[in-house]
Amino acid sequence: MTTPPRRPSSGSRATRRSRRPAPASAPFLERNRSRLTWLAGLLGFFVLATAFFLNASRPTYACAEQFNPTAAPSFVPPTQAPSTASPAASGSPPPTSPPVTAPPPGFVQMDGGASHKDAGSTIRYASCPPASGPHYFGTNVGPIRAGFYGLNDQASPTGWVHNLEHGYTVLLYRCTTPGSDQLAEACTDAGQAALRDMVARWPNTPYCNTPPGTFNPVIARFDDMAWPYAVLVWGVILPLQTLDEAAIFDFQAQRGERFNPEALCADPTPTPGPAAPTPIVSPAPSGASPAPSGAASPDASPATSPAASPAASTAPASS
Repeated sequence: MTTPPRRPSSGSRATRRSRRPAPASAPFLERNRSRLTWLAGLLGFFVLATAFFLNASRPTYACAEQFNPTAAPSFVPPTQAPSTASPAASGSPPPTSPPVTAPPPGFVQMDGGASHKDAGSTIRYASCPPASGPHYFGTNVGPIRAGFYGLNDQASPTGWVHNLEHGYTVLLYRCTTPGSDQLAEACTDAGQAALRDMVARWPNTPYCNTPPGTFNPVIARFDDMAWPYAVLVWGVILPLQTLDEAAIFDFQAQRGERFNPEALCADPTPTPGPAAPTPIVSPAPSGASPAPSGAASPDASPATSPAASPAASTAPASS
């Protein structure tokens, strides 16, 4: 009589199952691949966004000091009429005195050079606002488009100094007022409207007869200066206490396109002038008679004081 095989008990089956090796656990990277991919993407986006923000907020220029010509202005005294000579023996009248010639407006700033720099680099100017100096070169970065730039628009000297290099005019206004938290007059609604309206009335340049348009004029905010307004051509600055439209247009007519190193048209005369205006800090030559009544004084305020005039012809230099 054969004995039937015994069926394994449920306990023995569980014991055999427990002796089987446990399945291997998946590696950490494999189990969290999706999460790690998202985390790496977010981290990369954060790094790029931070770098962009820091680059965008980094100033493109720095000023060693504010240009203030009051202490030592560049000044050439007006042409003096000679003293009246005694009548000749024949009884003829004394010679007629020549007219007094006032110097042209503005203050000469020391030449800061005209080198081109890569867009995005920080440029340090010896004094601000700069009427010359290094600047950006490239589309939309220098020279920059002409027109009115509002108080929140970006218009850096790294761009508009290149406009000056070509003979164009830049009008700057300041929004800050020393000792006050209020915006200056130029940055009120009325002041912004007055500046914007000037673009339509801006005259052509004096030599090349270039109408306002692509690069001329630039009207922009600039707080790093000692006056509420300033109008600039290459190498010369006219500080203003008020928005004097007549003085601004006269300044361009007398000073514009005289000294810019990159001329955009032929010389108007066969004898070009100096490459740059020469600052003269002495108020008058030794022994010169004082300026007549009504003539500008070297101690006058920068808003109305005249500046140095080159001794040679005022024609612009050849490029």
